[in-house]
Amino acid sequence: MVKRYSNTEFVNFLRTELAIPSADIDVMLHHHELDYAPLPMILWQYGLISIDQLARIFDWLENKTHISLNG
Repeated sequence: MVKRYSNTEFVNFLRTELAIPSADIDVMLHHHELDYAPLPMILWQYGLISIDQLARIFDWLENKTHISLNG
């Protein structure tokens, strides 16, 4: 079973740890609904985050997502 993060957790991380403005988060969420693209890639594609911020996001995702073989 794969443990995942919620969009709420992710948005809170973006706001508190990376200081991403709410307007940028709104853009990300809108395009996510239209394109079904991964949220971090939308932020990167639209130039809303730096490469360093993208790396921090991937680190956060890695810590939040793990595979449990026991269910």
